[in-house]
Amino acid sequence: MQKSDTGVEAVKVSPKSRRIDPLTDDWHWQLKNSIKTLEGVEEFLDIRFEPAERALLEQTLEKFPLSVTPYYLSLVDTEDFRNDPVFKQAVPCADELIVQEHDMADPLAEDTDSPVPMITHRYPDRVLFRISNTCSMYCRHCTRKRTVGDTDGAPLSCDIEAALDYIRSTEGVRDVLLSGGDPLMLSDSRLDQILTALDEIEHVEVVRLGTRMPAVLPQRITEDLCQMLSTHQPLWLNTHFNHPNEITPASKAALRRLADAGLPLGNQSVLLAGVNDCPRIMRRLVERLVANRVRPYYLYQCDLSEGLSHFRTPVSKGIEIIENLIGHTSGFAVPRYVIDAPHGGGKIPVMPNCIVSWSPDRVVLRNYEGVICTYREPVDYDRAQCDHECATCELTGPPPSKRTIRGVAGLMRDDNDTEALVPEDNERHNRREDEA
Repeated sequence: MQKSDTGVEAVKVSPKSRRIDPLTDDWHWQLKNSIKTLEGVEEFLDIRFEPAERALLEQTLEKFPLSVTPYYLSLVDTEDFRNDPVFKQAVPCADELIVQEHDMADPLAEDTDSPVPMITHRYPDRVLFRISNTCSMYCRHCTRKRTVGDTDGAPLSCDIEAALDYIRSTEGVRDVLLSGGDPLMLSDSRLDQILTALDEIEHVEVVRLGTRMPAVLPQRITEDLCQMLSTHQPLWLNTHFNHPNEITPASKAALRRLADAGLPLGNQSVLLAGVNDCPRIMRRLVERLVANRVRPYYLYQCDLSEGLSHFRTPVSKGIEIIENLIGHTSGFAVPRYVIDAPHGGGKIPVMPNCIVSWSPDRVVLRNYEGVICTYREPVDYDRAQCDHECATCELTGPPPSKRTIRGVAGLMRDDNDTEALVPEDNERHNRREDEA
C-alpha cells in the first residue's frame, strides 16, 4: 500500500486488461471514451481509492471536473502512480480544495480586460480570442479552471461574429491568439471558417493557435487538419508539454505532421511542483522538444488561480532551472521564464542576472561557468536623436503602426518630457498636493 498526499492509504490492485484501447487513432473515439469519473480512473489504472480519500476527491470534482483521454492516462506508470507526472496533471487531488489568501478565480484579469465576450485585449497590438471552453483533457494546473468544462457556456456563432467584429474595428490589432479551452476541439470546417475570417482582416498580420492536443490527444493532429492549417499562413502553433514522458511516438508523429505542414512550433511549459521542478527534467524536456522541431517559448511560473497552491514553486526554483540551461544546452532550447502578473499585468521575464557591474565605459558580466569578464562600451558612439516621425524618416521601410508608446519605453523617447511614472495613489505625492 502507498500513502496519498492526504495521508490516506491507496491500494494498488492486481493488473487486468483494459477494456478500451488507449492508442486508438480516431480522435472522436478518444473523446467519446474520455475518463470522467473516479471509478473510470480506478478501472483504467487498476487502482482503488480508499473511502476517506474518495470523499475528498468527489468534493474536488464538484468544483473542478475531471476529463482525460484514454491515450494520455495510458502514459501513467501504474507501479508508482502517486509520483507519476502524468497522473498528477490528469487526476484530481484533494489539495485542489485548498484556497489560500492570495488565490483568485481569475488571477490574470482576463474577464476584466474583455471588451466583448470571448476577447481579452491586454497588450496594445494583440488579443486573446477564446473560441472554445472545452478541452480534450482538463489539466489540474489550468489557470482557467473557473471556465474550462463549462459546456453550457460554449461559444455561440453570434458571439464569435461579435468577437471578429471587434478585431475588424480595432486596427491596432496585428496578432490574434486563438485559445480556449482548446481551439482544436472545433471541427476542421468550423476552425477553417474562423481562420478564413481572420485572414480577410487586413491589419491582422499573424494568427497563433494555443493547443495541448499534441501532448494529450495527438490523434487530433490528422493529415486533413494539417492540410487545412497550411492554407492559413502565417500561422504559428504553440503547444504545451510539461514533462519528457509526454513526448511519445504518437506525439512525435503529430509534431512532425504540423512541422511538415509549414507551421512554426513553440512550446509553453508551466513550472509544477512534483512534476518538472528539476533542472535535469527540464533540460531533457527542452532537448526532446527541439529534436522534434519545437522551440521552447515560455516557462511559466504557476499562476495564483484557486486550487493550484500545491503546484506552485518558489520563483527561485525557476531561476535555478534557467541557470542550469543557459550555456549547458543550445541557446534556442532555453525558454523565457516569466510570471504572468496578477490583475492583468502581463508577462514579466524573470531571468538570472548576469550583469555584475556597469560603468559608463564598460560592463562586467559573468558567464554560465562563473567566469567574470569585461565588455568595453564604444568610445565614440554617435547616438542618433530620434523625433519618432517615422513617416518622414530617411531609414528604409514602412513606418510602424501608429500607437502611443507608454510605460518604460515611453520614458526612453527623446521627445518625451515625462520624467517619472508615478502610481495614481502614491502616498508621498498625495501628501504634497494636500500641503500645497
